[in-house]
Amino acid sequence: MHQLSDKELIAAYIKGDSAAFEVLFSRHKQKIYTSIYLFVRDHDQADDIFQEVFIKVIDRLQNGRYNDDGKFLPWVMRIARNYCIDEYRSNKRIGIVHNTDTKDYFKTIPSEITTSEENIMESQSCSQIKELVDQLPDEQKEVVIMRHYYGLKFNEIAEETDSNLNTVLGRMRYALINLRKMIEEKELVL
Repeated sequence: MHQLSDKELIAAYIKGDSAAFEVLFSRHKQKIYTSIYLFVRDHDQADDIFQEVFIKVIDRLQNGRYNDDGKFLPWVMRIARNYCIDEYRSNKRIGIVHNTDTKDYFKTIPSEITTSEENIMESQSCSQIKELVDQLPDEQKEVVIMRHYYGLKFNEIAEETDSNLNTVLGRMRYALINLRKMIEEKELVL
């Protein structure tokens, strides 16, 4: 069953084969969970949203509200993204504060750092970058995360966000400009 395409697994699930959905779920769960976590940066909230997203996916599949155009993962990612945005807006209105995770997602350049002093300096730089990215407008932050963490191409980001390619490129450009300004204003040495 693992050799079947997403489309074939969905068809089997709709016909009543729950094992097909389990294969589909295990195939994509890590990428979907990671995308949710990178948006909310809270494991408990990411777990809740992840469950809600799959409840919604199951409901839509069972009720025939999935248009099978061969893009299951982008469809689920869009549902997850929209749910995260809704949660963010809701939490922003009521002022919920979440603990930040100390896990470092900005290690993009492999290094062979051996001393503890260098490890501390690298960790501080990554934390500073993470804080700066968190200060970006939501649309810019989303593009930066999707590009640098998910490794998506700009055309894939455009598809995921229902934006055109030029809009996505513009958001990345402005994100980089804003990051440079914040680094200069805060006189950070990264």
